[in-house]
Order: sequence, then structure tokens, then C-alpha cells
Amino acid sequence: MKRKNRRYSREFKIEAVRLSEEDERPVAEVARQLGIHPNNLYKWRAQFGEAGEDAFPGKGNLSGIDEELRRLQRDNMRLREERDILKKALVFFSKESK
Repeated sequence: MKRKNRRYSREFKIEAVRLSEEDERPVAEVARQLGIHPNNLYKWRAQFGEAGEDAFPGKGNLSGIDEELRRLQRDNMRLREERDILKKALVFFSKESK
């Protein structure tokens, strides 16, 4: 029988990581108590260790760094378009003044 993938909220994941790090019990026991597979908890701990508070942004959401990168790329594209327009205008007006 196929097991359905369950989705866990960001708050649940953060609380599970906090419990596993603060508690003296083994990670597998904490996971069993929470009703999750120990591998999930180990994976969440690794993600939280790498990203800190930006971990678990949710489906369709980006982490802070990724969101900033996307914003800078959009700004860069807009500035290039503006530069190209100004170059074309310079060529147009320089031909017209001759």
C-alpha cells in the first residue's frame, strides 16, 4: 500500500528541530513521539543548520537569499533595457543633428 506524502507546517518543523536538539533523548525517539520518520527529522535538522531562520520557506516561497537574488536580477534586466533605450536615443539624435 502506498503511503501518502504528508505536509508539515514550518512551525512544526522548527519545533521538531528544537525538541530534537534540546532534549537528551535520541533523535529517533523524539521523531517517534512526534509521529514522523527519523530521516525527516535528520533532514530538517540539516536544513535548519544551513539556513537558520530562513529554513522551510514553504511551497512556492523563496528563502531570503534567493528572493534577493531574483530581485537583483530583475533590477539588472530593467537597467540594461534603460541603457539600451538611451543608446538608441543617442544614435537617433546624433544623426538628426547633422
